[in-house]
Amino acid sequence: MRAAGMLLYNLVLCLWIGGMVLFTFVVTPLLFRHYDRNVAGDIVGTLIPAYFRYNLLLALLGAALLLAFWWAWSPLPRRLALVLLLGAALVEGYVSFRLHPQIAAVKKTVASFESDPGSPARKRFRTLHALSAALNLAVLADGVALLVLRPLLPK
Repeated sequence: MRAAGMLLYNLVLCLWIGGMVLFTFVVTPLLFRHYDRNVAGDIVGTLIPAYFRYNLLLALLGAALLLAFWWAWSPLPRRLALVLLLGAALVEGYVSFRLHPQIAAVKKTVASFESDPGSPARKRFRTLHALSAALNLAVLADGVALLVLRPLLPK
């Protein structure tokens, strides 16, 4: 039973971190390299809500698995892992349900992302997007920390 729990926990971490790396460092740059900014932005804007919810779901699933096998894992690493998982879930929840809707609303007011970079709407979008990107990298670092911590979990 403990081995199955560890396998599922590993799978969740791999899907979560692998998905983040793929979307952040492969898919998004490819889209912006091969399409103009407006089209690439529309494609990413369509994908991003599912991306954030995918990350939220996997962080919550990781926390649920950790709690389900709480007894089988060492006290300090499991507490730290739980803090990291719940922290990631809180950030992803904030981004999914608060920050992203703000970004989408501001994006609708931008006529074009290829002209007028000094417009107030573009500046506001840039600020919100920078916050979203920083939070995304923080959650990615959180996940990497969980992978590093993983070998310390079993008793």
